[in-house]
Amino acid sequence: MGAFRSLFLITFALVFGSSHADPDLLQDICVADLSSGVKMNGFPCKNPSTIGADDFFFAGFAQPSIPNNTVGSLVTAANVEKIPGLNTLGVSMSRIDYAPGGVNPPHTHPRATEIVFVLEGELEVGFLTTSNKLISKVIKKGEIFVFPKGLVHFQKNIGWTPAAVVTAFNSQFPGTQSIAATLFAASPTILNDVLSKAFQINISEIEKIKLKLKPKK
Repeated sequence: MGAFRSLFLITFALVFGSSHADPDLLQDICVADLSSGVKMNGFPCKNPSTIGADDFFFAGFAQPSIPNNTVGSLVTAANVEKIPGLNTLGVSMSRIDYAPGGVNPPHTHPRATEIVFVLEGELEVGFLTTSNKLISKVIKKGEIFVFPKGLVHFQKNIGWTPAAVVTAFNSQFPGTQSIAATLFAASPTILNDVLSKAFQINISEIEKIKLKLKPKK
């Protein structure tokens, strides 16, 4: 009897202690109700009677965007905020257009691995491991590169013509943290002394960088 009781307790612990909810979808679809005020991990579902094909459609990749900024790249996201039907499905995409010499500056996606497919052009891409090893490669039209989840990575158009890629993520909302903006344009701001010591530059230089990266109103 004691052995049976022990087996029951172990089984109970494994089944109910290791999982608090069914990891798989319990319905066919859960189109995001983006207007809901309910806060949760993801979005609540719209009433099934109100959903339609447009909840699963996005035309934002059809034409190239023109990067008109200081870094020379422009990201068009196709995540759950643009395609509500992605809610709970764990995937999303983006298109990135680069001017000649344009850069997608060092950044991370804390919630997803990213895979890049080159539509046009030639790019230098790379990521940094947690031991500060740079893994980089030149990729061109038709080729693919992968950025592991959470690692700092970048892309640069090394050609003389515009370039474009399509990327895919294993998250409906991968999140993006730009390293420069995160450190120098945070709100409230990080203390100048902290950044000065971290980057080994004087405070006047820190203030100049903050001014350049300050969000435009």
